[in-house]
Parts: sequence; structure tokens; C-alpha cells
Amino acid sequence: QVQLVESGGGLVQPGGSLRLSCIASGRIDFSIAVMGWYRQAPGKQRELVAEVTNGGRTNYVDSVKGRFTISRNNAKNTVYLQMDNLKPEDTAVYCCYLRSIITGNYYWGQGTQVTVSS
Repeated sequence: QVQLVESGGGLVQPGGSLRLSCIASGRIDFSIAVMGWYRQAPGKQRELVAEVTNGGRTNYVDSVKGRFTISRNNAKNTVYLQMDNLKPEDTAVYCCYLRSIITGNYYWGQGTQVTVSS
């Protein structure tokens, strides 16, 4: 079983920064998995924010390009999301995920709330 635990959410003023972390554990080879973050705001569909492949290739939704940076540490089975210049529209529950390249299975964290407000 694979478990993902997020941390780092909270309340921040517009223009501020937060860093989300997600630690994965369990019986899976993390070196051959894609890891990333989705978010869901009230009344909106879930959207992919950013993801990073096992090779380090990254992908971002257009609305966060230039503001968010995703990275991973395979030795620590951890993925990070550095969020800078946060905007009120970034307010959402952010969920970490892992997708096995071998099986295609997805594993999800419980989510962490990010609120951007003055």
C-alpha cells in the first residue's frame, strides 16, 4: 500500500509564498513514478497544477507558470511545490499524487488547504 502525506498549507496574503511537501511511503518504486499536485477550489473542477516525471521533466498549468516550481527528491520519496506570488484564485485544496509508470495506478494524499486572502 502506498501512502502520501502532504504538509505546508495555510493562510497567506496575496503576493506571499508557501511551500508544499508530500512524502510518499509504501511498496512501490518511486524512481519510476510521476508525482505532482492537483487542486480543487469550491465550485470548480479539479485541475492539474504541476507534475514532475522520474526524469525531472516538469509540466505546469498555464495559470501558475512563472510562479510555482515543482521539484522532487527521489532519495527522500518527496515532491515539493514552491508557490510564489500567490493570488486569491490559487485558494484551493491541494492534493499530492503519485502515478506508477509501470501499472498506471494513481495514489492520492488527503490534501492540504491553501488560502490566499488579505
